[in-house]
Amino acid sequence: MTDNLIWITLLVKLGVVASVASVLARVSTFRHLFFAERRTHRETLALLAFFVVPLTLGVWLRFRVPNHAFLAADISFETVILLGLLVGPGWAMLSGGVLSVPAVLHHEYLALPFNILLGLAAGAISRFAEREEIWSFTPFIDLSLYRWVRRNLIKPRIDRQFLLLVLIAVMEMARDWIAHAFPHRLFALLASNLWLQALVWLCAPISVGVAIKVWNALRVEMSLEEQKRLVLEARLDALQRQINPHFLFNTLNSIASLVRSKPEMARTMTVKLANILRALLKDHDAYVPLREELKFTDDYLDIEVVRFGTDKLRVEKDIDPRTLDILVPSILLQPLIENSIKHGLEPRIHGGTVTLRSRLEGGRISIEVSDDGVGMTGRPESAIRRTGSGIGMKNVQERLEVLYGNQASFNVVSNPGRGTIVSIELPASMSSSS
Repeated sequence: MTDNLIWITLLVKLGVVASVASVLARVSTFRHLFFAERRTHRETLALLAFFVVPLTLGVWLRFRVPNHAFLAADISFETVILLGLLVGPGWAMLSGGVLSVPAVLHHEYLALPFNILLGLAAGAISRFAEREEIWSFTPFIDLSLYRWVRRNLIKPRIDRQFLLLVLIAVMEMARDWIAHAFPHRLFALLASNLWLQALVWLCAPISVGVAIKVWNALRVEMSLEEQKRLVLEARLDALQRQINPHFLFNTLNSIASLVRSKPEMARTMTVKLANILRALLKDHDAYVPLREELKFTDDYLDIEVVRFGTDKLRVEKDIDPRTLDILVPSILLQPLIENSIKHGLEPRIHGGTVTLRSRLEGGRISIEVSDDGVGMTGRPESAIRRTGSGIGMKNVQERLEVLYGNQASFNVVSNPGRGTIVSIELPASMSSSS
């Protein structure tokens, strides 16, 4: 093999390793299996299939295709090391045995024992090194050397990451020595001069480092997404905890006002409140079908109708049947209805009407809560912030922002003396039960 061919093979090999690592990183099943904290034996075998099946084909291509460019398709050495470091010695030894099958069939009989011992050695290194040290392994040799010198000048110690770099290079040197001692019994790139052979030795840890860098970037990205999800869940939980006591306090005030004057009404309201509390105490999903949300608000409206009287509080509904199975944020309507009653209708002597509407248009659901009460003075947004129901209204806005970002709209239109309309538009997502 000429030195120019070795040069080309090393460059192509780096590209092959980077490409394989990047392609695997795009497969969701691979990501799920590779970064799982615990895996069953079946899941581990499924993970190994992502490596073994295509890369065994790469070893086979080295023999079947006369073009020497396909020598770089054999990256079994780097694959066994990666599996030993990231999956474990037993699985790396098994994979190494499978990857050696095409080589053994073409009389490279030392490929099988070498790959098995390589998997064992890489697995032993993984037991010695910390997990984060493996993930932080870099293919940039100059940076590794610089960090190693800087750390050891301050406080001499064994640098496991630099040791990992050296050990991978040593294992590549051992392969080259065996291939030189037993020609055609083990595949290796053997150069005619020392400096090019040194590049072959260094190419192995660089290739391993490239793959680890690609997957570590994906690991960090997935970790950030998980942290973002947990933050959003915590914020939603905080908003949920904020609105529940607010709603309960107002309802208990309503019941207290009737205990002496109208005990039967107070009892009816207490039963309705029990239904509401039972619903609130259940584990709440962030989203519920609109029909469940309407059922929840019906109990609240029944309480308010009892308190105000049917002659002063009327409820009208104009609900599109197609929207009943659309998922909406839980406890979305109650704060809006409460705002309409408390600040729109209650100040009016003759009360008024609360109207609920829903429509499905172009893949989006539109929900509207309106009243014919006293309306708001000044700009609706500032008026909402000044009213006592600001907690509930602001809560709804914040939850929509967290759950949908700029895909949701929240609008308030109010005319003094004529009423207020609060309209919400959301992406339509169907309930799984529909």
